[in-house]
Amino acid sequence: MQENLNDLRTFLLVAQTGSFTKVAAQLNLSRAAVSHTISQLERRLGLKLFNRTTRSVATTDAGQQLYQQLCPLFQDIDSRLLNILNNQNQQRGVLRINGTIHAISVILWQKFRRFLEHYPNITLELAAEMKFIDIVAERYDAGIREGGLMDKDMIAVRVSEAVRMCYVATPEYLSRHGTPQTPEALLKHNCIRLRIPTYNNLLPWEFEHSKTGERFKLAMQGNLIVNQPPMTRQAALDNIGISWEMADEVEADIQSGRLCRILSDWECIYPGYYLYFPNRTEYSPLLKTLVEWLRI
Repeated sequence: MQENLNDLRTFLLVAQTGSFTKVAAQLNLSRAAVSHTISQLERRLGLKLFNRTTRSVATTDAGQQLYQQLCPLFQDIDSRLLNILNNQNQQRGVLRINGTIHAISVILWQKFRRFLEHYPNITLELAAEMKFIDIVAERYDAGIREGGLMDKDMIAVRVSEAVRMCYVATPEYLSRHGTPQTPEALLKHNCIRLRIPTYNNLLPWEFEHSKTGERFKLAMQGNLIVNQPPMTRQAALDNIGISWEMADEVEADIQSGRLCRILSDWECIYPGYYLYFPNRTEYSPLLKTLVEWLRI
């Protein structure tokens, strides 16, 4: 069986965006053409790849398996093509990037590492912090933040999948204080709170029901406030209370039993991270190289 690479790339884009319309705009095609491409691919493979409703498109189990298999292969193809098209010995200079700790040190770290291997004459200056800054005034080439948080006059390129949040505590804490069964029950617990430097506000916890779609925020209570996300995880591990974490940050703790996941029906999913930079007619070849390297 030989499949058209363009059809498979279209499949990957639909799986990533969950929208025929967005993919059609990105590829400069009609929505019907994108839908037809996916339908023909499903027919040839003999697999249903997507569940379709009037509002959304989501991968089936088979579609998700195919996506997980294809994604690294296409990333490898793209990186190899980029390596051929760019003479890495001529790529020189410094790129200053500002982003959140999670985005830089967890989500994108391995991509940055491989980028430096391919472009040894490019220097990356990575600044990880919670504060949302003016990248132009601070003389950064680009920033990395969650989708929707950057200014409208910026060009934004998606560089990660969606980010899932979760609520966790140690078995010892839950044994002593009980396991909350509703978001409101958290108000009776010691919750580890995070202060956001940009607004000098305590971050409210957000909830979204996986079945009903109900979404709301609550201001938690607790006797510990920190200003960096890694501290909330450590506090939870030390039995201080319940914390609200990015799921990939605590996955190993959950798998090992050090932390327990609670209220899983109320976990929020946020848009992935975006690399953003000023909307100019031309931007530097160095930045263009990084954009194409990180783009998904």
